Amino acid sequence: MKIELNNNKPWKKWFAFTLFVVLVGYAAVAVSSKTTQSLDSSIISFQTVERGSLDIYTNAYGEFASAKERLLTAPAQGKVAEILVRPGTKITPETVILTLFNPKLEQEVNEAKGKLAQQEAQQQAYKYEQQNERLNYQGRIADIEAEIEKANLELSVNENLLSLGVASKIELKRAKLAVKQQSKRLEFEKEKYLQFVEMQGYQLTQRNITISQQISQVALLQKQLDDMEVKAGINGSLQTLEVELGQSVQLGQSIAKVGSDKELIARLRLPQQQADQIDIDAPVVINTQKGEVSAHITRIESVVTNGSVLAEAIIDGELTSNSRPALAVSAQVFVKHQEQTLYIPQFSGLRPQSKQAVFVRTTNNMLVQRDVTFGILTQEKLLILAGLNYGEEIVKSDMSQYKQFSEIELTH
Repeated sequence: MKIELNNNKPWKKWFAFTLFVVLVGYAAVAVSSKTTQSLDSSIISFQTVERGSLDIYTNAYGEFASAKERLLTAPAQGKVAEILVRPGTKITPETVILTLFNPKLEQEVNEAKGKLAQQEAQQQAYKYEQQNERLNYQGRIADIEAEIEKANLELSVNENLLSLGVASKIELKRAKLAVKQQSKRLEFEKEKYLQFVEMQGYQLTQRNITISQQISQVALLQKQLDDMEVKAGINGSLQTLEVELGQSVQLGQSIAKVGSDKELIARLRLPQQQADQIDIDAPVVINTQKGEVSAHITRIESVVTNGSVLAEAIIDGELTSNSRPALAVSAQVFVKHQEQTLYIPQFSGLRPQSKQAVFVRTTNNMLVQRDVTFGILTQEKLLILAGLNYGEEIVKSDMSQYKQFSEIELTH
């Protein structure tokens, strides 16, 4: 007798049951997504799509910086003897930041002053010597002139005697020759005197140049010595101090930096994709958390760093009370003017430069989910690139719990 046993396969039953559950769940979700939900319109707020002319601004971030900065360097080799001001302290042009000590420089100043005094004394002695020389020349010229007068007198006497027949012609000629010789001698001596005076002038000029150079050297060394008391030079605050007490410094070494705290500029980081659209002199509105400050762009760099471009803006308006160097600020920078633009006032939940599903109110009092593409945010207005038309209303209230519904019926 042949007995046949049925070979049951329980896994097939489990597979069929699981498939059935999945299909039922999918059908339930599909049906529920198409199901229309009712909602009281009185608990929902709406925002209307607007259209008009807009000034497009882009967001930027940065900080204030001193418009005037001054690097303080060591005027000479020395050692930091005293530090009087620390970073952050308010300063004036005459504020002494620190003092340096260099005994060799003091010695050089004294030696230069001594040399100058010696040169000035030598110049005075030279002037007296040359004055005596001029007097000697003038004395010789006076003697020659006296000799000429004497020769002329003898000539006159000889001429009178010759007319009386007393003197000989030879005596008259001798008298004339004496007058001529003395006249030539006088002419020659006067020429020597003029050349001597001219030479004196050149020598005096040379000595004056030497003294002027020494005066400049004394002034330079004295200024170096005076500058060993390092002063701020401008109104503002001490920003950095790069030396310590007792530290030795070399000529020209950086020791501190000061900057203005009332005259400021803004250093802003512009988005790379919009930096090319921004013009020089573009208006800027800076937010300092305690108010807004007007400014304008004066410089835009061409180097891109971490997706942004550095720009500088000059402050046009009055600064707020908290304005100071290194204060972090946000700003709105003008990009362009755009006509007939669709936009909507910004509210919570909307994200610039994104595509989002929002509920739109229809004419038959329904809410319909629709994908909307938003552009940039400018002055609290969000540009609409696609998905909405002028005059349409979108739901402003939180609708996160109704995301699964494609349509919602509004009731009163």
